[in-house]
Amino acid sequence: MAVQKRVVSIFLIQLVLLAVSGFNRVNGAGLRTGYYDESCPDAETIALKTIRKAISKDVTLAAALLRLHFHDCFVRGCEASVLLNATKEGGAEKDGFLNLSLRGFDVIDDVKSAIEKSCPGVVSCADILALAARDAVQLTGGLFWKVETGRRDGRISLSKEIDANLPFSNFNITQLKQNFASKGLTKKDLVVLSGKISYDNLPLLQELKYVKRLQIFNMLNPLK
Repeated sequence: MAVQKRVVSIFLIQLVLLAVSGFNRVNGAGLRTGYYDESCPDAETIALKTIRKAISKDVTLAAALLRLHFHDCFVRGCEASVLLNATKEGGAEKDGFLNLSLRGFDVIDDVKSAIEKSCPGVVSCADILALAARDAVQLTGGLFWKVETGRRDGRISLSKEIDANLPFSNFNITQLKQNFASKGLTKKDLVVLSGKISYDNLPLLQELKYVKRLQIFNMLNPLK
């Protein structure tokens, strides 16, 4: 467990710069720190306590929560549309192939329920996702940063938008640069994100024929 936590922490630390700067550029208009200082002053404390409890039981949830935030932001911006369920009009984002391996929805639900008991109808799910990503990094040995809050939750979630927004595993460098640039992200963000292979998405990576890459990773980072 200690070794797993150390390795997962390495990946989370690699992604901190993306989570802090890249995500804010994707959807950062009107955000500020301390947004809930008056309306729900204990929101961040409640979120941290709930996420700490979840990660203490399963450390791989840290990577899952950060990945959940990334997949949310990359489609319609950071507005929690990845959390919405399908409607009669069609499948939601979580039903898209690239999102089938996402985890951590239950943790976000637990955080939302806990905050609602203290401050009903105040804190958005989009902000909870952003706080969860930060707390996941911090709780696994990564850096801490102040999260700007004030996001509004989206009401539209379409599975058909996944393929047009999220990068595929077989993208070449040119396609990846174009994909990231379309989201306001830099080459530096691309390099940081490309270093991420978490325990959370190993099954999907294997399915997508990343076996050779994983074998190299395992040789460099043997679990004892």
